[in-house]
Amino acid sequence: MNGLLGYSDLGCYGGEIETPHLDSLAANGLRFSQFYNTAKCHSSRVSLLSGQYCAAAGDKALTHAVTSAEVLRAAGYFTAMSGKWHLDSQSTDFGFDRYFGHLSGAYNYFSGNGSFRLNGKPWSVPKTPNGKPFYTTVAKVDYALDFLAEARAAEKPFYLYVAFNAPHAPLHALPEDYAKYQGRYDAGWDKIRDARICKQKELGLLPVSLEPSPRPPHVPAWDTLVDWQRDHEINRMRTLAAMIDRIDQEVGRLVEDLRKNGELENSLILLVSDNGASPYDRGKPRLGVEPTNAETSLKDSTGWAWARNAPFRFYKQNQFEGEISTPGIVHWPAGLKTRPGAVIDTPVHLIDVLPTLADLAAAKAPTEHSRRKLRPVSGISLRPIFEGSELRRSEPIHFHFASDLELRDGDWKIVSFKGQEWELYDLGRDRTELNDLAEAEPKRLQAMVAKWKEMSRDVLHSPLLDSPKIKPAVHPRSNPEWTVFGNQGTPSASSAGKPSRRANGASMPTVRARKNTELSRLADGALKLTFTGEDPGITMDLRGWENLPSGPYALSFKLTTPQQGEGEIRYTLDFETNLTRGQRIWFPLGPANEPHAVKEKIETDKSLKQLRIGITEGPGSAIIRDLQLRDAKEAVLIDWTLKPGE
Repeated sequence: MNGLLGYSDLGCYGGEIETPHLDSLAANGLRFSQFYNTAKCHSSRVSLLSGQYCAAAGDKALTHAVTSAEVLRAAGYFTAMSGKWHLDSQSTDFGFDRYFGHLSGAYNYFSGNGSFRLNGKPWSVPKTPNGKPFYTTVAKVDYALDFLAEARAAEKPFYLYVAFNAPHAPLHALPEDYAKYQGRYDAGWDKIRDARICKQKELGLLPVSLEPSPRPPHVPAWDTLVDWQRDHEINRMRTLAAMIDRIDQEVGRLVEDLRKNGELENSLILLVSDNGASPYDRGKPRLGVEPTNAETSLKDSTGWAWARNAPFRFYKQNQFEGEISTPGIVHWPAGLKTRPGAVIDTPVHLIDVLPTLADLAAAKAPTEHSRRKLRPVSGISLRPIFEGSELRRSEPIHFHFASDLELRDGDWKIVSFKGQEWELYDLGRDRTELNDLAEAEPKRLQAMVAKWKEMSRDVLHSPLLDSPKIKPAVHPRSNPEWTVFGNQGTPSASSAGKPSRRANGASMPTVRARKNTELSRLADGALKLTFTGEDPGITMDLRGWENLPSGPYALSFKLTTPQQGEGEIRYTLDFETNLTRGQRIWFPLGPANEPHAVKEKIETDKSLKQLRIGITEGPGSAIIRDLQLRDAKEAVLIDWTLKPGE
C-alpha cells in the first residue's frame, strides 16, 4: 500500500514518472480502473486489514474486527508487516508475527521519529545503515526481505504487508532520484495533466469520449504564475516524482527476490493506495532548496494534486472520484484467468481485500473473539474477477470521512462536499462528475440518501451518521489549507509576520490566522486578532518541527478582549487528526477589555502536532501577548510573541 498516490501517477495509469516494475506487474496481471479507498490514510488501512468500513470495525482500535493477518496466521501462514501502521497498539498485537516500521502517520524520511518499532520493541533510527544514509522507503524493503527469508526458513506460506508511506508529506527524496527528474516538470501542470489524460485513453483506462474535469478556480493556469511560484511548484513535483520512482525501485527488489526463489508465479501481489493526491499546503514556501536531507523538506501542492488525480476532481478527504479512485494492480500468473494486461472496470473497494485473501487461502474469518465484539465483514471476494467472471455485489459501497459523504450503487453515485447538498451522478456516462442530476432525478436521489443513512445505522453502527446535517451548497469550493496563489513578486509571509525565534536562533513554527480572522502585529510584538465571521481563531502547526520534545506542556498567554464567556484550546497528537476533531480545553476569557493571564496544562506524553486558540464563535477582537509553549519544568519551548527588534 502506498500513501497519497494520484490516479495518474504511475506509468501504467498514464503518468510520465518512471515506474517500470509496477508497469510490468500490470502488463502481466490486471489493473482496476475503479479501485476505491476511503479518502483518508488510517480509515483505508482499517478497511484493508479488516474487510469492514472504518467506523464498523471500531476505527483505529479495531474493537469489532480481526485483521487479515489474524485470519491467515490461523490458517498456517507466516505473517509479516513492514511500514506504516497508523492504528492503535501495534501490528504485532493484531496477528503479525514480524513487524518493522513506524506507528505514526508521517515522519522525516531521513531521520524517522520515536514511533519506529521492530517486532514490538522501540527501534532507534540509524544515520547510515549498511553504510548508506537511512531512507525509510528503502529500509522497509530491507526488512521485508529479511521477513521473507524467515518465512522460507520456517517452511511456511507467507503473507507480507508492505505499507509505504511515500509519497506522503513531508516531501523528501534520495539525491540520486531527485537528480533524475531535473527539468521534467518545467512545462507545468496544465500540459502534464493533458498528456496524462491522453495516455490514459490510449491505455484503455478511460473511454476515448471521456470529458476531463476542468481546472478549478482555486488552481491558476500555469502560465499566470510568477517566476518564484513556478520554480517552487516544479521543485515540489520533481520531489514527488522521485519519491514514487523510489517506490517502484523497491517493489522491483521484492519482485526480484520472489523470482530468484521461484515464488513469483504463485505469489499474489496487490498494489493499492490509501487515498489520492493531497492538496494540503501547510507551510510557507521554501525556495531554492533541495529536499534531499533530514533538514530540508517540502509540502504538498494543490495544483499538482489536481494534475496527479487526472482526469477527476478534488482531493484527499473528499469523496469525489479524484480522491477515492486510485491505482489497483494485481499480479498472479498462476491464478489469474484474465488476459495479461486486462483493465477491469468493475468497482471494487479496500473492504474486499480481506475476504479475497481468506477465500484464496481457504481460511475463514472468525465470528467470535475473546476480547473483541466482532461485526460481519462488508467486503466480498474478488475471486470471480480473477477467474474471468462477473462480480456481484448485493449492497452499495458506502463512503464517508468527517463531513464528506458518498454512496456508490452500480453506476449511480451520490456525493456531498463537506456536508453540503447532495449531488447525483451517473458514472457510467459521466465518470468525471460534470453533470449533477440531483434536480433531474429527485426520487433516485432520495432513495440513495435513505440507503446511505440506513447503512450508516445498520452497517457502520453510527447514530451520528444516521442523520447528517446537510448545508446549502457553496460555490466555488474552497479549503483554507489549499495552496493560496497570488501574483506576488516574493513569497507571502505568514499572517503573523516573521517566524518566532528561540535564543539559539532556530526558526519556530509560525502563527496562522484561521478562516474569518485578520491577524497583525502591534509595535510591542503582540498579536492583534479581528474576527469577522464563523470559525475564527489562530493555529500553530508543529508537524514540521522535529525538535519538539514530548509532553506534558503548558500553553500560556495574556489575553485582552471585549468578549465574555469561554474560549477554547484544541490540540492534536498525531499527523492525521483534523484540528476540528482535536482534544479540547476550555478557559475563561476574564474581565472584558482587561488583560487576563491564561495558562492551561496539556497532559500528554506524546509530542504536539497542532494547536488552535479560539476566542469567539463569531465577530469580535482580541490581543494576545506572551504566547508561549512550556515544558513540564516551565522552560520555554516556543515563544510566538516577538519582541521589538527580534
